[in-house]
Amino acid sequence: MSERVIADFVGHFFVTDMNRDDPVRGRIVMSRKRLVLVGDDHKVTVPTAAMFDIAVGHVPPEMRSFFSDSVTVAYRTDEGRRMAVVEAESETVDKFATVLFKAHLNGRTVTVEHPAERGGRVVDSAIRKAKLSVDDGALAFDGPDVDFAIDLATVTDFEKETRTLGGESRPALSVRHVPGRTALLSVVALPSERVMNLLGRYFRLEYSDIVEDLQDVSLSDEEVQVLVAVYSAGEGVDPLEVVAADASQTTMVLNGLREKGLVVDGDGGTALTPKGRVVINSRLEEVNA
Repeated sequence: MSERVIADFVGHFFVTDMNRDDPVRGRIVMSRKRLVLVGDDHKVTVPTAAMFDIAVGHVPPEMRSFFSDSVTVAYRTDEGRRMAVVEAESETVDKFATVLFKAHLNGRTVTVEHPAERGGRVVDSAIRKAKLSVDDGALAFDGPDVDFAIDLATVTDFEKETRTLGGESRPALSVRHVPGRTALLSVVALPSERVMNLLGRYFRLEYSDIVEDLQDVSLSDEEVQVLVAVYSAGEGVDPLEVVAADASQTTMVLNGLREKGLVVDGDGGTALTPKGRVVINSRLEEVNA
């Protein structure tokens, strides 16, 4: 492979049109242009441009007895659609999935409208071009007169839709997020439906990790009130000073929220953790009611 290698490790793989029933142990090599799987008498090359879906942890039913920590890549060939399942150590799989998404998304030119809404009201923001990069649970956008990022820990909702931007209808991702105390809607569009699908998949994957942590979190009315107080007070303000309740009871509630990983004490006082911010963001309409 003459181009720069961005992933190179040993694992197991299986491609749906192999003439065997079990995975192959071999070498997995990735560049920005292609994925190459080599092992035993098998060599499979998958051009990056042919990939249309990437799923982490999803394995075809017939292969579930062989794979656990895996990445499944769906791609097109002249003969039809194919799937390649790659398995390795959990940490390696996570890194490989990140590399796959970055190979498709980083450096892409996107069209952005930011914000399209502020506080629920439509904003007449200019439609601009920017370069996209994904890293550390955030989407970053950079270009002439464009410099912003969407931290997935501040997202309350998102959806794929068709939007008219600059007089042209195109696939887009509409993202509702709360980077500060005001809810924003930002719109990101790509000319390629294939890459748009991969951006949506990356978004769902990263966001689901955050939401999954909250599935078992139950909150009492008192806990919600204290979370809202921490959110509203901001840094440097003691929640005990703004919560209209007995100080000792509020302290007990705060201790419970710390145990649940929703608030943390720092130099600036008590603050929401990313997990706590997602909880508040998901209740934003209720908070503002």
